[in-house]
Amino acid sequence: MSDPLAVAEKVSNPLPELSADEIDAAAKRISDIIEPTPLQRIPRLSALTGAEVYLKREDLTAVRSYKLRGAYNLMVQLTEAEKAAGVVTASAGNHAQGVAFACKAMGVRGRIYVPTTTPKQKRDRIRVHGGEFVELIATGDTYDAAAAAAADDVARTGATMVPPFDDPRTAAGQGTIAAEFLEQLGRQPDLVVVPVGGGGCLAGIATYLRERSPRTAILAAEPTGAASMTAALVAGGPVTLPEIDPFVDGAAVRRVGGVGYQAVVRFGGAVRSHASLPLLTSTETRTGAGSFRMMHVDEGAICTAMLDLYQNEGIVAEPAGALATAALGEIEVEPGSTVVVLLSGGNNDVSRYGEVIERSLVHQGLKHYFLVDFPQEPGALRRFLDEVLGPDDDITVFEYVKRNNRETGAALVGIELGTPAGLEPLLERMDKAPIQCERLDPNSPAYRYLT
Repeated sequence: MSDPLAVAEKVSNPLPELSADEIDAAAKRISDIIEPTPLQRIPRLSALTGAEVYLKREDLTAVRSYKLRGAYNLMVQLTEAEKAAGVVTASAGNHAQGVAFACKAMGVRGRIYVPTTTPKQKRDRIRVHGGEFVELIATGDTYDAAAAAAADDVARTGATMVPPFDDPRTAAGQGTIAAEFLEQLGRQPDLVVVPVGGGGCLAGIATYLRERSPRTAILAAEPTGAASMTAALVAGGPVTLPEIDPFVDGAAVRRVGGVGYQAVVRFGGAVRSHASLPLLTSTETRTGAGSFRMMHVDEGAICTAMLDLYQNEGIVAEPAGALATAALGEIEVEPGSTVVVLLSGGNNDVSRYGEVIERSLVHQGLKHYFLVDFPQEPGALRRFLDEVLGPDDDITVFEYVKRNNRETGAALVGIELGTPAGLEPLLERMDKAPIQCERLDPNSPAYRYLT
């Protein structure tokens, strides 16, 4: 298959250089269809951190994410010949909605490739925004597989590629987020927290802040299961991860783009590990004002942030949309500082909330799974309930592993605790009971297979 990055480089060369001036120009180009999104102070997060925390509400755009900014900024600059050839893109779902919206607004035909894992909600919204102007094609189980298919399409048909992140026009459009919140805030924030997938949004925001707000530090957060920017910084250039966890679909990319990587390098220079930082995993380029740091955020922590946003602020955030908020909960922030957190999208399928709740409970230490080998005698299950379960423990899953014997033998048991501290007493009671119990490690193949 063709290299999607190589195909992207052939489109409309020479491409404009990513700069604050180009981002300001992008803001003017997109102003006719994209209204500024709110910068909302969040009392709960401010109280938790001791800082003044603001959410940049990109979930409130017409397509419920920031992706429309980059897609429209790129497409409005295409030549008549490029528009006549039609456009092609690949996306996990949000960029696709931006391209679909732009296709319909501009009267341009487009083909959009998404992974088969893209939630139904996002697919439905792509069709709504694009109408008769777009064709939706699902292929492969990751963004990268969809990107390869889109690149083949461009090579075969001569259509015009609209990259979701690795193009300075896309990144400039996405960088208009920084131009907006600086104007809305009226001063330079001390810290901006940005989610990272392919790196286009980070490239635009970092470039703008480097020139227009040099005192502002950046914390770039990516999901633990798809830490492609950290891998690039460590390797000295973009590398392809052998595998990723696709759960945070809007940020699950095997390989970051060169535009994002170069912007990060320009922001801070050489990269070094710094294990003493109060982060889960971090790489930093500088310290103090204007510093840049990378960190990984566990998918379970992201789910917890999603639920907290919904239950407290009434905000529906998708996993990638809550990524930066989850990162804020994992670090220590200077008291009294001003923090802007990018809430990047709200395209979450309600059918996913069961998995979101499950991952959150596991992350908080409230949900655990065991293989319990019940002895071949009557009353074994009753003794387990009486002797092993505590007063605040609840069995939420019970399933015999051997389908041909539902009376005795090994069973998968999921137990939800009242508090994380209840785990040790539960394990002690299991050790004393005449029943063999094996706790399943959440990172083990057996856990993934059985749960």
